Amino acid sequence: MESTTNARNRAGTGADILPCVTSRTRTRVRRSAVLTTAAGLFLLAAGPASAEVPDGWSDPPPVPVLEALLILAGIPLLLTALIGAAVYVPAMVRGERVTPGAAPVTDQWFGGPRGGARELESGAGRGEQAREAETGGAGGRW
Repeated sequence: MESTTNARNRAGTGADILPCVTSRTRTRVRRSAVLTTAAGLFLLAAGPASAEVPDGWSDPPPVPVLEALLILAGIPLLLTALIGAAVYVPAMVRGERVTPGAAPVTDQWFGGPRGGARELESGAGRGEQAREAETGGAGGRW
């Protein structure tokens, strides 16, 4: 026996069934149209590829598979290796850690001496506030 809600809806206009059927039908028609259009455009674009070589053109010999692999895979891999070397070798020469997850460098001085503040002149003898152990730094008075 049918439930009262379904019986009531079917007794009227049948609105509980019609929207589902209509939306499914529209979805199927829409999908079919998209797939048909995509397939048609694909076949339309592929048409010139099946054309014969014109009479005046030369017919080049086929390219060996090994040569094609070297060109299509070897050159990009070589460029990747060169770019990686250009990025990592200078850091490794300076002795920095370049591995992922390495501790971050906390003290960097861009353009300064490689040894840090130890390579600077001592501040001794510049004034009453300068200490003998102090190195480098800027001074100023207000």
